[in-house]
Amino acid sequence: MVVLGISTDDAKAHTKFTEKFNLPFPLLTDTDGSVAASYDSYGLKKFMGKEYMGVSRNTFIIDPDGKIEKIYLKVKPENHAADILADLATL
Repeated sequence: MVVLGISTDDAKAHTKFTEKFNLPFPLLTDTDGSVAASYDSYGLKKFMGKEYMGVSRNTFIIDPDGKIEKIYLKVKPENHAADILADLATL
């Protein structure tokens, strides 16, 4: 199994985040949002009455052949790892 993170933050921000949270997997940069857009994870968002373009926190389980097995939309990080591990046991 391979775990990757990806966001529109730059490499410097990823390094800081990885060190702060001691992440055991790499974070990839998508500074132009093209990868996020291709997964329908980049678009118009609303917060406190304001609209802006941004990334949605989504997770995709992709099998070795590249098929998306499961999609988690608007995830909350607190319990997300446990949810994924439970689902991986059944896939």
